[in-house]
Amino acid sequence: MPRRKPTTSPSRRTTTADARPPPVTLPLRLFDRRRLLLLVSLLLSAGFFATTLFGYFVSKQAIRDAIIGQDLPLTSSNIYSEIQKDLVRPVLISSTMAHDTFLRDWVLGGEKDVSLMTRYLREVKERYGAFSSFFVSERSAAYYTGDGLLKRVSPDEPRDAWYYRVRDMQAAYEINVDPDLANADALTIFINYRVFDFADNYIGATGIGLTVDAVRRLIAEYQQRYQRTIYFVDAQGRVVVFGNQTDRTPDLHNAPGLGQLVDRILREKSGSYQYSADGDNHILNVNYLPELKWYLFVEQNEALALVGIRRTLFINLAISLAVTLVVLFLTHLALLRYQRRMEDLATTDKLTGLLNRQAFTLFIDRLMADYRRQPRPTSVLLADVDNFKDINDRHGHLVGDHVLQDIAQRLQGGLRESDIAVRWGGEEFLLVLRGCDLAEAEHIAEKLRQVVAEQSFAAGNQTLTVTVSIGVAEYDGRELIEQWINRADGGLYAAKNGGRNRVGVVPAPA
Repeated sequence: MPRRKPTTSPSRRTTTADARPPPVTLPLRLFDRRRLLLLVSLLLSAGFFATTLFGYFVSKQAIRDAIIGQDLPLTSSNIYSEIQKDLVRPVLISSTMAHDTFLRDWVLGGEKDVSLMTRYLREVKERYGAFSSFFVSERSAAYYTGDGLLKRVSPDEPRDAWYYRVRDMQAAYEINVDPDLANADALTIFINYRVFDFADNYIGATGIGLTVDAVRRLIAEYQQRYQRTIYFVDAQGRVVVFGNQTDRTPDLHNAPGLGQLVDRILREKSGSYQYSADGDNHILNVNYLPELKWYLFVEQNEALALVGIRRTLFINLAISLAVTLVVLFLTHLALLRYQRRMEDLATTDKLTGLLNRQAFTLFIDRLMADYRRQPRPTSVLLADVDNFKDINDRHGHLVGDHVLQDIAQRLQGGLRESDIAVRWGGEEFLLVLRGCDLAEAEHIAEKLRQVVAEQSFAAGNQTLTVTVSIGVAEYDGRELIEQWINRADGGLYAAKNGGRNRVGVVPAPA
């Protein structure tokens, strides 16, 4: 595959407003979570004993503490997980579209065959069940949908103001509610994602849309299932999406009781709160959804929650205790599994098992901090599979995936425990060698190149000979990370131009 000359740093190619989702971490470590669950268990047990000894008023307080400390936060966590699955998915789909090689190549190729873009957008819409999918080109001002070329946007058209807002914003994407011109002006929640070419130049906006009514029905379903009041609030304290409530105050600053807490809630972003309105005490749990840039409000009227409990208090004491223990146990297992799964997803490339670029961001920050404390030689290798497109074209993507997996294992096997290997791109791998100067890095790169070249790869009944080209650069202690990696990319470019299956070394500038 021809290697283009690098014109910008590799890290900038995918920074797209640096709005990639931040590294996924859980708010509590495993030890802290166990201690929290133990503490809640002790508090609930104390409440049950107090109910037995002191009667109704003590039991009422214990149950109220249970609602605040466990029931509502647990319900909020369940709803949050389901909303992540059902509503955050469109953000991930839009991000995938914005980074899709086909879309960017098609634009850079001159947007010649509109049917290709139409089919692409239609397949995205049908595959993911979106209400609409679109792409607006900066070069031609063409607005493409799954049904073809819809129109050409213009700065003089008020309905096109969203596009110019997206073009000029700093964030990678926005979520807004607008009528959809392509669907009879149906009120739609759009995820508008900025698109950049391979040189980090803005080339348009893409994304998908969900109908507001569909999201409202989804929230109404959650409300019925969990018997809670659920709604979304934006960063200005306005209710943007709600279920079947018709009396909800649009601006929460004007809501009785809750208004005085809104600024604090928006500042803290998550937590449990209480307020009184119309003689009732309300318990509120808030979670911030960074993917949607909205706040999830899950609310419980305490008086309504205690009506049934009062009637069945003494009968269900033993049952409540058993259920609480089971729930705590299952919650512990679910949180543990969820944490491990999210950590794997956040740091590991699914195909090769190597670290992904998000994990590299965390690693390189720590590496630079160590370097500042104790400088020592550090080098990077940027490896690219030669003629990988031909492998995919001739043998299929499944064989191509197996080749990438095998090469990843061989590269990883040739490193020390202190080194790391990262899946940098489609067929690119970045290797960071600690305590390794340029000469030693070149030697390691040559060994890795030979390991790959001397072994065969299975392709059905055939065997393939696959080679890699590698660029090498040593950190000079002054340059930016992207400049350092860009020098390795320059070495890779030189190796490709020199005939492939080579190692290209780029010394630090004098």
